[in-house]
Amino acid sequence: MSLTLRDILNSQKVKSESDAITPFLPMTPVSLEETGLNRILVEDLICKLLLAHGSLSGREIARLLALPLKIISDLLYDLKQRLILAYQDTAGVNDFDYILTETGREKGLSAREQSAYIGAAPVPFADYLESVERQTIRSEHPGKAQLEAALKGLVLPDDFFQLLGPAINSAKGLFIYGAPGNGKTEVATRIADCYTDTVFIPRTLLVGGHLIQLYDPRCHFEVEEEADKALTTLPDKRWLRIKRPAVVVGGEMDLDSLEVGFNAHTGICEASLQLKGNSGVFVVDDFGRQRIGPDKLLNRWILPLEKSIDFLTLPDGSKVQVPFNAFLVFCSNFDPGRILEEAFLRKIPYKIFMDDPDERAFVQIFRQMTEQYDIAYEADCVEYLLEKHFRNIRSMRGCHPRDILQQLIHIARYENRPPVMTTADLDRAVQLYFSVMDGEQFTQKTAQIDHA
Repeated sequence: MSLTLRDILNSQKVKSESDAITPFLPMTPVSLEETGLNRILVEDLICKLLLAHGSLSGREIARLLALPLKIISDLLYDLKQRLILAYQDTAGVNDFDYILTETGREKGLSAREQSAYIGAAPVPFADYLESVERQTIRSEHPGKAQLEAALKGLVLPDDFFQLLGPAINSAKGLFIYGAPGNGKTEVATRIADCYTDTVFIPRTLLVGGHLIQLYDPRCHFEVEEEADKALTTLPDKRWLRIKRPAVVVGGEMDLDSLEVGFNAHTGICEASLQLKGNSGVFVVDDFGRQRIGPDKLLNRWILPLEKSIDFLTLPDGSKVQVPFNAFLVFCSNFDPGRILEEAFLRKIPYKIFMDDPDERAFVQIFRQMTEQYDIAYEADCVEYLLEKHFRNIRSMRGCHPRDILQQLIHIARYENRPPVMTTADLDRAVQLYFSVMDGEQFTQKTAQIDHA
């Protein structure tokens, strides 16, 4: 069930009384001055919209710019008086379809040369800074119930929640490490679900004269809200109400991705990963396998971890201080003590080792996965699998039940039959999934191939 705006305000009021944080709700501006934007910028956006669409009504322009019709109507009237726009037709009561004049077309082309961005009008950087401060993730204090709900369905050690809970409440820095395949990434990406508050983010930012697209549907999930007739003023449409963000990056991350992106051909900027993760969770997965060394990468995070601020470089070379208000989580297959210096480790106050599942947990995962894949669970077959292919042979990983069952499904599809759990199919799945030859067999096979 979605919350009404009144519910948001009431919940934020309770939070503000307990944590001394004023609730944040961006309200619809009633004048151009209240948007914090200069007239020329909005005029250029209007001209670029009409350049792209040919003809638009005043209401359509207002919707695309995410600004009130009253503000847009005044601007359109002025542009019409200055012969930049012309009427094409009427578009309902007190509205018209607008087109560019030749002068307006020149104005639109000139604006597009500077930046090809068309879309919602931006939010001034100062307003964004205020929103981050008043929507800090550290104002939330998830308990055991929220943590268990977020990690529902995962088979974890009994003491895991006692270790993870304090780290989530601090939201200052966490290192999860252990062998691959035991659920580190799954746990890290679900952490954002522990936090129940929604937050508002601008679609686009205006920073030092540059338009920076902040909204990213890959990590920002919009929350629908019901209209509340008791509220006379609705939220500013330039902002989106979303779940707390969850930004996940892996081995592809480099230092460039931590800076403002700039497309020289379009003149459009894209927010850095840190900006996208503000007020949420930022997961660095597979830490230690990036294209840059772990020391260099963590060195880039020292200032954000210590001071909760960062400095970004804008396309014109100027630097701007931005807040870093995300819960930074590192996942790694490596022991942090082996790849990082002690001074670096102190910057990350929480470290949790995720061990291999024991036999009881392994069986429990297997049973859960058979239910998920609709395969009949056979206890004797699982015992056979453990005895023949795992005990004193190889370590058990949390991912093995899922991966082996997927092999059974693919075997059955090939043979045009329903997937079943049999010892023969399990042997075949293991042969496909693992290297079943011992060292001597491998050497003999390799020698035969080389000789041939």
